[in-house]
Amino acid sequence: MHGEYKVPGGKLVVVDLEVTDGRISEFALAGDFFLEPDEALGDINRAVVGLPETADVPTIAAAVRGALPEGAQLLGFTPESVGTAVRRALVTASTWSDFSWEVVDDPAVSPMMNLALDEVLTERVGSGARRPTLRIWEWDRSAVVIGSFQSYKNEVDPEGAARHGFDVVRRISGGGAMLMGAGQIITYSLYVPSSLVAGLTFADSYAFLDDWVLQALHSVGIEASYQGLNDITSPQGKIGGAAQKRLAGGGILHHATLSYDIDGQVMTEVLRIGREKLSDKGTTSAAKRVDPIRSQTGMERRAILDRFIEVFQGFTGAERGHITEEEYAAAEELVRTKFSTPEWLHRVP
Repeated sequence: MHGEYKVPGGKLVVVDLEVTDGRISEFALAGDFFLEPDEALGDINRAVVGLPETADVPTIAAAVRGALPEGAQLLGFTPESVGTAVRRALVTASTWSDFSWEVVDDPAVSPMMNLALDEVLTERVGSGARRPTLRIWEWDRSAVVIGSFQSYKNEVDPEGAARHGFDVVRRISGGGAMLMGAGQIITYSLYVPSSLVAGLTFADSYAFLDDWVLQALHSVGIEASYQGLNDITSPQGKIGGAAQKRLAGGGILHHATLSYDIDGQVMTEVLRIGREKLSDKGTTSAAKRVDPIRSQTGMERRAILDRFIEVFQGFTGAERGHITEEEYAAAEELVRTKFSTPEWLHRVP
């Protein structure tokens, strides 16, 4: 069995193993990480041999950590990442290169259509009707997009939203509100099969699926890293956050929103908890703009998006594609029956 795990912001961990009578009988670790002393590689290999094939990541990591010689240095990987690679081998997880990928960068649609397309495309990838896809969002009007489980009345100031021309819509994934002003943020969605994150914990899958965007941010001079469950940060403050929804058909929606240049004053007038949101985005005054990407790169938003696509294509070999007429039609029907209805918007009052 063969398993691979790219540590977000770190190195590639590769394992090859065999299982006999329910236990790991042979094991070899490899990768582009750094390890001192050299002999520690053999210690790690011997620590994994004999573990039950049902061992979870903490159990494997504890065995590896306990076998390391005093003063051993692991650079670019951890005992936990070895455990994750083992679990991915045991459940025959896929890797990025196992799929033919598509990048969609189509013209702007309404915020509701963006939300409906997320559901439609995730279902189609789960059923095998569409290749795994990265889609760049563009929208034709400003909106507040609240998370699936957020309270409408606690999150949004309806008068402030109307005054500043923001529609209020609800998405299918959890997490916090997205203030989607024209040209102010960068949002993308990944539609992937569940096998791509097999063997990963729910939390680890977030950083794993966004590793490519960390590379893209690094390429434009931003020292980005993952923090907590779903935050993308830099030394200057929070850049953005991600959210996921896993559908019954096997498709996974993973999308992220990054702050390009947000008007902090508008945020506090549209979102009831705007000041708290600003506190972890590197600004102390609501009157300032939340602009970690623009200020740190000096690049236009379109240039950042082009760079993201370039890095993703290099990461996956993705080809350019488009949303089909059938997919647009299915999304339009979802807008009519779900996303535009008061029942959906106010499902959490």
